[in-house]
Amino acid sequence: MEYDGVFPNVYSLCNVCLCVLVQTAECCGYPISIFFIVVNEFCERFSYYGMRAVLVLYFRYFLLWDDDLATSIYHAFVALCYLTPILGAIIADSWLGKFKTIIYLSIVYAIGQVTMAVSTIHDITDANRDGTPDNFTFHTALSMLGLVLIALGTGGIKPCVAAFGGDQFQEHQSRQLNTFFSVFYLCINAGSLLSTLITPVLRAQECGIHTQQQCYPLAFGVPAALMVVSLVVFISGSGMYIKTDPEGNIMWSVCKCIGFAIKNRFRHRSSRYPKREHWMDWADEKYDKLLIAQIKMVLKVLFLYIPLPMFWTLFDQKGSRWTLQATTMTGDFGAFILQPDQMQTVNPILILTLVPIMDRLIFPLIQKCGLNFSPLKRMTVGMLFAAMAFVSAALVQIEIDKTLPNFPSSSESQLKVVNIYNRTLNVTISPNEHLLIDSFEVQHTFRHTFSAISRLKNTDLSFFLQQEDIKSKPNEGKNPRTTFFSFLKMGCEYHFMLTLNPCLLESWCLTAVLLVSLLRRDFVLRHGEQWCEFSRKFGFGASYTFLIPSTVFSTDCASIIEVEDMKPNSVHMALQIPQYFLITTGEVMFSVTGLQFSYSQAPKNMKSVLQAGWLCTNAVGNIIVLIVAELGKLPKQWAEYVLFASLLVAVSIVFSIMAYFYTYIDPAEIEAQIRKEQGLESEEKEKETLEMEEIDESQKNDQEVKQTKI
Repeated sequence: MEYDGVFPNVYSLCNVCLCVLVQTAECCGYPISIFFIVVNEFCERFSYYGMRAVLVLYFRYFLLWDDDLATSIYHAFVALCYLTPILGAIIADSWLGKFKTIIYLSIVYAIGQVTMAVSTIHDITDANRDGTPDNFTFHTALSMLGLVLIALGTGGIKPCVAAFGGDQFQEHQSRQLNTFFSVFYLCINAGSLLSTLITPVLRAQECGIHTQQQCYPLAFGVPAALMVVSLVVFISGSGMYIKTDPEGNIMWSVCKCIGFAIKNRFRHRSSRYPKREHWMDWADEKYDKLLIAQIKMVLKVLFLYIPLPMFWTLFDQKGSRWTLQATTMTGDFGAFILQPDQMQTVNPILILTLVPIMDRLIFPLIQKCGLNFSPLKRMTVGMLFAAMAFVSAALVQIEIDKTLPNFPSSSESQLKVVNIYNRTLNVTISPNEHLLIDSFEVQHTFRHTFSAISRLKNTDLSFFLQQEDIKSKPNEGKNPRTTFFSFLKMGCEYHFMLTLNPCLLESWCLTAVLLVSLLRRDFVLRHGEQWCEFSRKFGFGASYTFLIPSTVFSTDCASIIEVEDMKPNSVHMALQIPQYFLITTGEVMFSVTGLQFSYSQAPKNMKSVLQAGWLCTNAVGNIIVLIVAELGKLPKQWAEYVLFASLLVAVSIVFSIMAYFYTYIDPAEIEAQIRKEQGLESEEKEKETLEMEEIDESQKNDQEVKQTKI
């Protein structure tokens, strides 16, 4: 059947009408497209914060980096996440638009999350006996690639999603628009809270083929799946979105204007040229005075941003240094076991609690007392609260250090001598510091296991072990370090074998199988048809040695001797709550107030410029942590906490002086005055009249569409 040219036109018209109907469809006064955006944001934040919650422990205990390197790479990643929003804003405003930018960078984001999950997977041919990967180069390279892609994705879409959601509302939905932003930020905190609770639990699950180790593939795999879900949900609402075209990037215009002013001032540096009131006035030869005045207002606020990175230097360490601190503490709350990385959930919980308390109770009460608690004063107090948080962290660290054993220095070694009988064992150390015990012959040695034979006939069996120096508590604050010895009598010779963590003991005649339930570990020893079992609840960060004699089956495992080499962690994670409370109080006073102040002091069309500047302060703060962690190398962790607290106190003093000389302005009033001087006021009124007429015409068309639908 051939069309005569009428039907295609009718078909196109129907498509246009359908798109208009979908875009204007509402549910409880909200555009239907909003629900796709809200679900997308929840899944994306769950993905980001879930991955970030376990990231520093992944560096520390999977890639086996030291604390300083793990902290440095963690903060380098966070810094990159706060730099890429500038790139995302430029792409969205100047090239692709918000919708396409979110789609393309979300794909990059999802690929990065999947790459991170894949980087944690290894099989028995690529693993050591403790479950860690053997080919570290491959896993490290894959991890770094994944983190770069994640930083590009999460940072790139950050400035777009909230603004894109706001684009979906029409003029008559101003009340719903305000509610949308409240729900939007609620989803951010809900995603952060749930992911920080759930992913550490997934990490703590024990999985593996060759050995039982921390399940990082699951901990990174779930956030990766949520990011894929986030992308699918957002694409599903594609036909319902109101999509605006790129309008040009104001940040690029600001940069060009500032660049021209600097270049023009340098070119006219001769004294014969008259001085100007402000160095930005050198741009008035090419740029409009209104734009120059707006940039002056922005630069005035950006100047106040200079000391602010120091606050973020302290604040973001709750995901690195404080999490590593929690690994040396006990998280046994009786009814449940708290993982070290789960302590980060205290922050979003306190945020949801303190923000309404501060806004509706504390700040109004201070105002009623007649005190001038201006925004800049609030920010200064917020800095001091953050400094106090690190003093609290230092005090907790001092308590932890008191419980640590004396580890050998770089010039010392550890020697462990074990006597399995209740008789005296004489050990002689020669002048050249070599241990002399005759009758022992080491037959085979490799990384984690060695065996030896005692040639003593009809005498007591005694033996020694000299293992690698133990210079730290067991990994991840939870898993105890366990050492097993088995003894088998074959004729007149005693055979024994040692296996270090993980607790999979294999010998010629004896095997130990490990089952795990929280911190209680049940062991089943088998020898042919004979078997026995015993159970032990380990402490956080403890180290144990179990002596298993050949008579173990005849005594139903009662003859197993347990030696506690290192005491469990005794400092409780609950002691971190005060430092989390202080840092969160500082965040509410500093971050929330800082954003409100910045927006009130900047012209309407310059909000994005200040948002970019605010994010840059966060990035610089994380870079400072990276530098201090790599170059500081302080011998004691509590000293580093005190150093950061002292630096922030000094910076807060500088900031308070800058704030004292700052004069609050009304950007709208200044803009109106400049327009009046330039005779632009009448043009603005005409423009506003035309915009109102266009809105009225649009609402009239919408009403006609609804009547047609009925």
